Amino acid sequence: MNATSSSAASRDDFASMLEASFAGRDLVEGSVVRGTVTAVEHDMIVIDVGLKTEGRISLREFAGPGSTTPKAGDEVEVYLERIENALGEAVLSRDKARREEAWDRLEKMFEAKEPVNGAIVGRVKGGFTVDLGGASAFLPGSQVDIRPVRDVGPLMNKEQPFAVLKMDRPRGNIVVSRRAVLEESRAEQRAELVGNLAEGETREGVVKNITDYGAFVDLGGIDGLLHVTDMSWSRVGHPSEVVEVGQTVKVQIIKINKDTQRISLGMKQLLSDPWDAVAAKYPVGATFEGRVTNIAEYGAFVELESGVEGLVHVSEMSWTKKNIHPGKIVSTSQEVTVMVLDVDEEKRRISLGIKQTQRNPWEIFAETHPAGTVVKGEVKNITEFGLFIGVGEDIDGMVHLSDIDWDRSGEEALADFNKGDMVEAKVLDVDVEKERVSLGIKQLAGDPMEDSGGFKRGETVTCTVTEITTGGIEVSFGEGGQMKSFIRKSDLSRDRAEQRPERYSVGDKVDARITNIDKGARRVSVSIKALEMAEEKEAVEQYGSSESGASLGDILGAALKQQDTKKDE
Repeated sequence: MNATSSSAASRDDFASMLEASFAGRDLVEGSVVRGTVTAVEHDMIVIDVGLKTEGRISLREFAGPGSTTPKAGDEVEVYLERIENALGEAVLSRDKARREEAWDRLEKMFEAKEPVNGAIVGRVKGGFTVDLGGASAFLPGSQVDIRPVRDVGPLMNKEQPFAVLKMDRPRGNIVVSRRAVLEESRAEQRAELVGNLAEGETREGVVKNITDYGAFVDLGGIDGLLHVTDMSWSRVGHPSEVVEVGQTVKVQIIKINKDTQRISLGMKQLLSDPWDAVAAKYPVGATFEGRVTNIAEYGAFVELESGVEGLVHVSEMSWTKKNIHPGKIVSTSQEVTVMVLDVDEEKRRISLGIKQTQRNPWEIFAETHPAGTVVKGEVKNITEFGLFIGVGEDIDGMVHLSDIDWDRSGEEALADFNKGDMVEAKVLDVDVEKERVSLGIKQLAGDPMEDSGGFKRGETVTCTVTEITTGGIEVSFGEGGQMKSFIRKSDLSRDRAEQRPERYSVGDKVDARITNIDKGARRVSVSIKALEMAEEKEAVEQYGSSESGASLGDILGAALKQQDTKKDE
């Protein structure tokens, strides 16, 4: 070999070596590259990515859901972290390659709003970790299922679909939801099932749950609500009285809401309506036996037959018991006799009455106690306008203030009575319609104005002084002194100097003239002055006048002399 050819060979070798040294410089660190598995050594896999040296990756990076262990000759994608480390080897990673690949795939699916497959691989605070084929995501605890899940064990390491709720590649955050996928699937299933149902259709279902307001019935993948009011024509206190969980029931589809996909069910609709022709069965004015099913503040419900109830308003329960709770008159399950007062078939209402089946006690009292009858009873209550006296079973009569005493004011006379006192009174009036009995106590003694002994205006009466005041004197006259009157100061004498009340003492007898009788005001007016003036006038007429020259003393002297003569005769 000559020197020339030897030199050329050396240059070729050098060029090959130089080319080999620069091989792989077109590969970029931090990117995903394709390599070939050259060997599997214990727990390491040797991969050639076209560099002057090979790289090693731990076998566990190829483990995971849906992954298989590669063999020599297989091509795999890896992440090139560094072309050469201190040992001269390429630094490769299968996990990072899978992560980059997964992020690209997930971003496309997230934009397309498609579900992604993954597996729950661990538990963290507030939720779980999900492997999405290389990318790690967070699954909040509230997004695991539609209903709270106590045991997540059966869901762990099981590949299943998830909905991506949020992605942040720079921060490496992904939030997924299993619940959203289930709800969407359930909504599609519900929509399909609802489409196969029709209102008025009869179906069989299984009672899944019972609440205070009804029961949920499974119609084969979709639930419907059987409300308590649609379980029976009769009153139902609680749904558990009619159905129980797990029971198979026959129901009618009452209503389907296409928007909310809610289904209303009924059981009573499969039975004959007891309200049909109810007005003919229960005519107004007829009486029936019924059972009290419920008591409210405003009345009691009475069942006439299964499914037909009527309301006895509290005002129709008793003639005499007013403003009390219905529970103090009737009790639940009590058998009662009622009268039909009104029937409204359209509103499905029947008004009933209990008191109408009994005779009105006010009518009975009016018949047995006509006006003028004297009754005796206990003072039940004392008010500012009179007394209430019990005169019969739950019947009270009222004595008005003005009917307590003839002479004293009502307030003054009212002070003589106490609650619980037994008193007598006279029946003045009975108003059956208004349920009122008017009584009087003063009427027991008679009206002094009517029994005044025939006193007339202008008559002279002898009075007894009963009280002395600064304005005059009080006197009484008539039999037993039943007539009362007040003589004013100005009526005590014709002479002004003698118009002094202190001239009299209690018990003195004085003559006076009746000047006025006002029966309406119950007042008799008497006057000493009027009597003196009347006597003077009579004397003047008989014995002369002041114009004839005779003095008043002469006239009165003559009159007195004549009276003495008559007495002597």
